This record gives sequence, structure tokens and C-alpha cells, in this order.
Amino acid sequence: MSPNFLKKKRKVFPSKTLEKYHAKLVNLRKDQALCREGDPATDYFQVEAGSVKMYSVSLEGQEFIQGIFNAGESFGEPALIGKFPYPGSVVAIESSKVWKLPGDYFFQMLKENFELHLKMDHVLCQRLRYKSMVLSEISSYEPEHRILSLLKYYKSKNSTGPKVLIPYTRQQLADMSGLRVETVIRTVKKMEKDKKLTLDGHKIKF
Repeated sequence: MSPNFLKKKRKVFPSKTLEKYHAKLVNLRKDQALCREGDPATDYFQVEAGSVKMYSVSLEGQEFIQGIFNAGESFGEPALIGKFPYPGSVVAIESSKVWKLPGDYFFQMLKENFELHLKMDHVLCQRLRYKSMVLSEISSYEPEHRILSLLKYYKSKNSTGPKVLIPYTRQQLADMSGLRVETVIRTVKKMEKDKKLTLDGHKIKF
């Protein structure tokens, strides 16, 4: 996934503000881990460039993607604010740069900037919205409904136009929806035939 998909997306917090509060920019190689599931939550993270995924692995060894975060987006805040361990491991999907802001400075930043506190509240509400969608729309429906729910959610966050190019691979859609990748491939082909989406090479337009 290229950060160009979201190059016009506004950042949660400006880079200059993060630097002011002692955030450091971490360079990650593709597949390099930033933190592990169960690690103590000590930092706020915000993607500067590239993309990362937060995932967990079931006892059966199946990966479930809790979220994919692109340039401008943040992650890890619920665990940091709630004082519980990170609920998933985070690795880079591609070469990426991520701001890492220590928790003490994160809370200082919010205390000293009320407008940023409100912005963080909005981000957390959107996170709750996604979790609610996963529980109600994805966990107990047929494959097409699960995939449509993910596509609609992505579009609602990233586009106001008639169609948006979805940056997720078939494997990522499978890992986000709890489906097998073969099921996703078959379902996407059927959805294209039914004109519920279009394909641009290997990418989905919705």
C-alpha cells in the first residue's frame, strides 16, 4: 500500500507539535515490528509515511487484523489512555516512518491544547465505531456482507466522491474479516460480476 492513497488526508496531530513534545521519528523496514501484543502501553504512535497493521493471532494460528493505519493516522491510544497492554502486535506493511511520543508528553500535550484533546476524542470515537462494526457487521454475516462493510467503512473515512480506490489486498481483507483468502477472491469476483464494485488491475474500486 502506498501512502499516496491518503496523501491528502489530514494528520491527527501536526508533526511540528509532536516534535515540540519530544516525539521521535522511527524508521521501519517492511515487516519490522514496532511493538508486540501484551507489551505495556507506554507511547502514542502516528504514521508519518507508509502503513502499518495491528494484528493478533488466534490459538489456531490464524491472523486477525485489528486495523491498518496509513500516513496521518494514529494508533495505540486506547491502551495508553486506558493503561492496559497493547491488544495486538504492530508491524510495517511497507517501509514506513512512525512518530513515537512517550506517554507523559502525550498527556501533557493534551492538557495544554484543548483543541487537540477534542481531536483525540474524535479519533477514539471513530475507533469505537470501527470496533462496533466489526462486532455487529463482520462477525456473524455471510462473506459478501462482511466485505461490503469493510469497503463502506473505508470509503466513509477517506472519500466523498462516487468511488474510491481501496488499498487493501485480498489477504488483508481476509485477515480483517475472518475469512479465507480464497473466499475473498471468489466473493470479490462475484461482486464485480453483480456490478457492486469494479476492479482496476488488482485494486478494488468502490
